[in-house]
Amino acid sequence: MLWICCSRSKRRANAMPQDDKALLSRLQTGQVELVIIGGVCGLMHGVPLVTRDLDICCSFTKENLRRLESAVSDLHPVHRLTANKLPLQLTDELCSRLKNLYLRTNLGTLDCLSEVAGIGGYAQALERSITYHLSYGDFRILSIDALIAAKEAVGRERDREAVRYLRAIKERNGQQRE
Repeated sequence: MLWICCSRSKRRANAMPQDDKALLSRLQTGQVELVIIGGVCGLMHGVPLVTRDLDICCSFTKENLRRLESAVSDLHPVHRLTANKLPLQLTDELCSRLKNLYLRTNLGTLDCLSEVAGIGGYAQALERSITYHLSYGDFRILSIDALIAAKEAVGRERDREAVRYLRAIKERNGQQRE
């Protein structure tokens, strides 16, 4: 069983708890085209580091963004990086301009990216992904090699730490290069 949580010591008192299972279930039910990336993907590969959000790379077509909006609409999604925490309200014009969506919902933080550093856009992320089975559905996640490439491209300290774990996991499992 995969347990995904957030660190209480780093959360603000008014922050919502992170429920990645519920978020992923909604996105799957809503038929959102996505690949799980970031810390949750690392957890799925066996990295024992805490993550505080759900990062996905998804198709930024108008249709897919509308499916995403519908999947989270009753969770009071807001643009978490805007000063006024504006509610998510997509228009055709906005859909054509968006590159990323950084949302806060009643189920936690959801970061939606159109591109992954070191990988490319959604098509490249999908190409470099594998199927991962959870009790509540099958999901596409970045392969271990793709996740290493993405984390190396970003290069933050926590990413470098995750890369150390990913390389050790890969070596332990005797995994071959993509």
